[in-house]
Amino acid sequence: MTQALGAMDEQEILQEYWQKKPLLLRQAFPAFSPELEIDDIAGLACEELAEARLIRGSYPEHDWELAYGPFKEETLRKLPENRWTLLVQDVEKHYPPLRRLVESFFFLPRWRIDDLMVSVAAPGGSVGPHVDQYDVFLLQADGRRRWQIAENHDSELQQGTELNVLKSFEAEQEWILEPGDMLYLPPGVAHHGVALDRCMTWSVGMRAPSAADLLQALGEWLAASHGEGPRYADPDLRGPGPGAQLDADSIRRFSELAMGMVEDGPAFSEFLGSFLSRYRLAHEPLGPEQALGRDELLASLRDGCTLQHNPWTRLVWTNTQAGAKLFAAGSTFPCARETAITVCEPGQLATAGPQFAAANAALLCELVNAGHLYLEAPP
Repeated sequence: MTQALGAMDEQEILQEYWQKKPLLLRQAFPAFSPELEIDDIAGLACEELAEARLIRGSYPEHDWELAYGPFKEETLRKLPENRWTLLVQDVEKHYPPLRRLVESFFFLPRWRIDDLMVSVAAPGGSVGPHVDQYDVFLLQADGRRRWQIAENHDSELQQGTELNVLKSFEAEQEWILEPGDMLYLPPGVAHHGVALDRCMTWSVGMRAPSAADLLQALGEWLAASHGEGPRYADPDLRGPGPGAQLDADSIRRFSELAMGMVEDGPAFSEFLGSFLSRYRLAHEPLGPEQALGRDELLASLRDGCTLQHNPWTRLVWTNTQAGAKLFAAGSTFPCARETAITVCEPGQLATAGPQFAAANAALLCELVNAGHLYLEAPP
């Protein structure tokens, strides 16, 4: 798969554009030909496990209609000839070969990448002008789409719709994207895409937890893993002030109490590994019906099977004084640093060889039985 950079250097993108300003890359994927067709996406939107939405309407009419999948085939067959958009999330997890495309974005931290969302639209199809709070790469896969953007905009939303559509929008820049072209947008840039003909856009979105996401998850993790933790204390109390006042010294003590857990390096890094490997996880990984044993694992690998990542599992690892901790969909697995790298890196696990498997058989069995890895039979 061609790198998703066109003729630009990765470092130039990171230094000049990443989280700073929009970037249009003509022929980021030269002569791009999508591995899935529009009808394939429509079929996926009818499956029970797919997260799909159907949006009808246009701007500035604001006649929006939103429906959630799974959809019936008959519903999609009866759609009008224009002004609708079908969105399907996590397509690379439903169709694992598309992970090769997502790997083109591995010049970014792996845990930053969320999913590949596919948008199929009829002429005039749009989801309205809106603002995302995360980075997104918009790759035109089929047909043509006109993109308009505005870095300065009125943030007021249109009322009476579930969609977060801007009430008004004035474009500052505009482009027409054709297959292989890609537009990068940092958070906070208003954008409006309209299909000029029957088209398909592939969006690679980035994970950006909010402070509220982080603090809520931290509190839940502390309660579950560390008991109540330390309690508020005030041995330096100087005497009563106004009886109901929450004074500056009390506020400082509460702040120090809260920050104490965040500043605990090992505990906080373990929380982050657990949190980021679970954040926005759509489906829990499922292991085999019958647990796999060490001998069975090694025999299967000798017979030509390979270990593969479950696409619904997110893998993250951190360094520790004792080696490393591997995190898979929120679960923690202590291991050697080299083991964590091999398990997490695309392609390395499948070619690691019998010596690696024998030395790490207990860990690999745990990961398979928890559904984070699976055995794939030889072709």
